[in-house]
Amino acid sequence: MTDTKKMYKEAMAILKATSRTFFIPITFLEKDLKTTVAMAYLCMRAIDEIEDHEEIENEAKAQMLDATAALLLQPSFDEQAYEAVIQDYRHLLPEVSLRLNDWLALTPEGIRPEVAASTSEMASGMAKWARKNWICKTKEDLDDYTYYVAGLVGTMLSDIWLWGSGIETDRDLAIGYGRGLQAVNILRNQDEDAERGVSFMPEGWTRDDLFAYAEENLAKGDAYNRSIKKRSILMFCKIPLALAHKTLDAMKKGHEKMSRQEVEQTVAALDESTK
Repeated sequence: MTDTKKMYKEAMAILKATSRTFFIPITFLEKDLKTTVAMAYLCMRAIDEIEDHEEIENEAKAQMLDATAALLLQPSFDEQAYEAVIQDYRHLLPEVSLRLNDWLALTPEGIRPEVAASTSEMASGMAKWARKNWICKTKEDLDDYTYYVAGLVGTMLSDIWLWGSGIETDRDLAIGYGRGLQAVNILRNQDEDAERGVSFMPEGWTRDDLFAYAEENLAKGDAYNRSIKKRSILMFCKIPLALAHKTLDAMKKGHEKMSRQEVEQTVAALDESTK
């Protein structure tokens, strides 16, 4: 097995272990797009794990994220410089963060600059929010936070669809799609976030307002999907959206999340409906 094939196999194993929910829709993509989206996800997950780490102080996170953001904008990612950036916390960080250089190296050259630039922008935004201790006071704050952690995933995917399949999508709808998925996560994790002193609920909002915010943005995701005609990409985009809608419905009924069986049934029904 060549080093590249070995790295790719390891990457997919890490992806599956990191996010089974994201791994499922990726399997519907064709080869080059599958590789690109998988590596792009791992790049963003690498910096997300730095932002989320419970044992690293916020300022240290912010400094690492800012430095990584700058490295990602260089013509060629400097692996040694990145090693120096994370050195003091290397023992705490997961493999997905330690191997950022590998994920970039496996990303096709034609789209690598866009993936690196999107990951850089996300890292800068996460650094800003780490310094704010993730406290949203206004709807504008919430929009800003959800743009950096999820809306950017949408715009990056739009870049990938255009590069890989010539499919043009609306970037504002792509951002809304990402925001909607993140709003569902915020609703799911609200109690857990409160325990660590974090609140994404704007001042004066109720949980119902957050539900409305999620629904408004998921509707943009529905509109985004209607513009996609290629089945493999449509399946990739429809699965997370369908799961988000169903998770929202489950939470309204007092359940925390969907069961694994419900997830599998949803994916199977979508697969059948798009044939």
